[in-house]
Amino acid sequence: MNIYVLVKRTFDTEEKITVKDGKIVEDGAEFIINPYDEYAIEEAIQIRDAQGGEVTVLTIGDEEAEKQLRTALAMGADKAVLINTEDLDEMDEFTAAKIIVDYLDDKKVDLILAGNVAIDGGSGQIGPRVAELLGINYVTTITSLEIDGSSVKIVRDVEGDSETLETSLPLLVTAQQGLNEPRYPSLPGIMKAKKKPLEELDLDDLDIDEDDVKAKTETLEVYLPPQKAAGRVLEGDIAAQVQELVALLHSEAKVI
Repeated sequence: MNIYVLVKRTFDTEEKITVKDGKIVEDGAEFIINPYDEYAIEEAIQIRDAQGGEVTVLTIGDEEAEKQLRTALAMGADKAVLINTEDLDEMDEFTAAKIIVDYLDDKKVDLILAGNVAIDGGSGQIGPRVAELLGINYVTTITSLEIDGSSVKIVRDVEGDSETLETSLPLLVTAQQGLNEPRYPSLPGIMKAKKKPLEELDLDDLDIDEDDVKAKTETLEVYLPPQKAAGRVLEGDIAAQVQELVALLHSEAKVI
């Protein structure tokens, strides 16, 4: 089985984000594999171990993303591909999906896994866009995946409940928390990862014209949300507190 995992390099969840001159400051920041993508990597490895095949992790970005790909290889993926897009001035979900599909288009793909969302952008669009462009089935926010031949049984999260679906390969799924427990790279895994193949390509290698992947959207402004004001503690008897609370919700919070 040929399994591909789409991964993204994102800010560490503990990182303090700063904005300067309308851009997010990356200098000195720590980066990780997008946490939802870790569930996708783990599931791909488990499927390969059970059914055979090969797991390829794929990302787009600059050379800095090689570190996250090596981490995925240390977890147990077989090989990695980095499509270097540092020459592109702007990228959006259309751009990313189009580049990924141009790479995958002539490959034999049985299963593609991705994270449900990236913790930085949070759009959740890349996986479904890739599947649409490839013309294959896709299911999002999955918490269980069972493959029997070309038949697939899936449980997906739906706003606090779940639903069970049946579909077939080839297939793209996006992983939700609860699908599995991602493993930590072991020392032997880290050593093996150094010898595993990591292919780096650029847009010319894929015969991609920059105009064909030009972003469809434009970022007008980047800013941090305003700091939350300090809370207030109401005092007095319950009746007085309720009266004051209602007045505040009306005059200050303006929610009623």
